[in-house]
Amino acid sequence: MTALQRDRGTGKPPARTTLAAAPADRGRVARRKGVRDRVARREGVRRHWWFTPWLYLLVPLGLLVTFTYLPIGDMIGYSFTDWDGISPEKNNVGFENYTDLFTRPELFKVFLVSGVYLIAAVVQICLALYFATVLSFDTRFRNFFKGILFFPYLINGVAIGFVFLYFFRPHGTLDSLLALLGVHGEHLWMGDPDLVNTSLAGVSVWRYTGLNLVLFLGAIQSIPPHLYEAAALDGANRWQQFRHIIAPSIKPVISLSAILAVSGSLAVFEIPYIMTGGANGSQTFVIQSINMAFKFDKYGLASASAVVLLVLILLVTWIQRRLVPEERVELS
Repeated sequence: MTALQRDRGTGKPPARTTLAAAPADRGRVARRKGVRDRVARREGVRRHWWFTPWLYLLVPLGLLVTFTYLPIGDMIGYSFTDWDGISPEKNNVGFENYTDLFTRPELFKVFLVSGVYLIAAVVQICLALYFATVLSFDTRFRNFFKGILFFPYLINGVAIGFVFLYFFRPHGTLDSLLALLGVHGEHLWMGDPDLVNTSLAGVSVWRYTGLNLVLFLGAIQSIPPHLYEAAALDGANRWQQFRHIIAPSIKPVISLSAILAVSGSLAVFEIPYIMTGGANGSQTFVIQSINMAFKFDKYGLASASAVVLLVLILLVTWIQRRLVPEERVELS
């Protein structure tokens, strides 16, 4: 009796023979080999085209090097010369320009002006944080107030300068408003050295508060709503929600705003240059460097001044990063 007959007699399915199983096994082996070949080809293509991402970065990196790093290199080179900006000759004077900068105290008095703008920047951040917190809740006409606060940042700086020249002129808009409040008299807002920097810093606060407002609003709106709901169920008021939820969650954005505030206070230029030209004690470090180059034809000394400013900004940024390290905020 054959094996097939025995299986039929017992009711069991016939066993697979080696000849029947071989084609199926060969098919599976072939499919696996095809998959391995495709994966190998893909890996080979990936290794061959590893430089593809750099092709997309080539243009922006070229622009960055051309318009940022090469001019910085030229500026550092000019800072070691006595070039006047016109003559084709550039005599190497070593560190004479830097020695001149650090041995003339009047050149560093401009940092007192930067201190006024730094205080104004702190006020600006506090105001932006307050308005961003208030407008992040369900406040009536909040979109209208967002537009009102952000609108000054959209205006051209030259236009702002001319508008506030009329605002601060004697018997102008500001004096008229003060007269309505009972404060009479003529104030030289742009002519008094004790008032000019405060007035100019106030213009900067009015203009840049909207920028910080947008940054803070974007960070606050990324906080999950259920955190507020849980805090409200626990009886937390708005101040407690700000202290324990909002402030810790947007700490990286606040740190960024602080860095921008310090670097901006050191590099103030547009508003004081348009409104006073640096007169009456309102000259900033940047205005002083520009006067050195374009009024007194001392491009080497002006370049050294610009290098010092760049180093100061980088140093302040590094110190801030060390004092307030960047933390990863987990929102859950």
